[in-house]
Amino acid sequence: MYGGHYPPLAFDARARPPPLRFEDRTGRTIDIREYGDGPVDDEYGALVGCYLTFAPRHRSFGLPPTDEDRIRAWQDTILRGHCVVAWHGDRAVGQAVLVPDGEGDHEFAIFVHQDYHAAGIGTQLTHAVLALGRDRGVDRVWLLVEGSNRDAVQLYREVGFTLRDRQGPELEMWLDIVAAA
Repeated sequence: MYGGHYPPLAFDARARPPPLRFEDRTGRTIDIREYGDGPVDDEYGALVGCYLTFAPRHRSFGLPPTDEDRIRAWQDTILRGHCVVAWHGDRAVGQAVLVPDGEGDHEFAIFVHQDYHAAGIGTQLTHAVLALGRDRGVDRVWLLVEGSNRDAVQLYREVGFTLRDRQGPELEMWLDIVAAA
């Protein structure tokens, strides 16, 4: 079954791993860095702080968790994979991860703080983490998304993800990552 390929030809120029710097659609300077290479000493604390202020309506599938202990436990799990963080100055404003699923593939997840939605940050985070994964030998990536989240579904299709399964309102999408030439 065709699972889509990354990077699609149209996105070749964007297929760079971090560090990246760009101006978002509102004119803010955003840095995307691999976790561990951020602008603050306590990146973990900055991520926890980002998620503590996440609005409930921007949570999906129960993520990010709502209380600090659960946020920390969740971060301990997802930081075992490949992780990139979007920074506005010293504020963590987004995170994208590729987490090993125990079956040889990686689950993709992305979160952008609501104060930074619709600014192009999610697109840049997606490209950065997929390029990082490609360079680290990740072959296949999957994700779950609510079908009603049209912006996310559109982004994932543009990047190359294809629908593999639909279970009620949830879509399962897959992507094969093509090694850099």
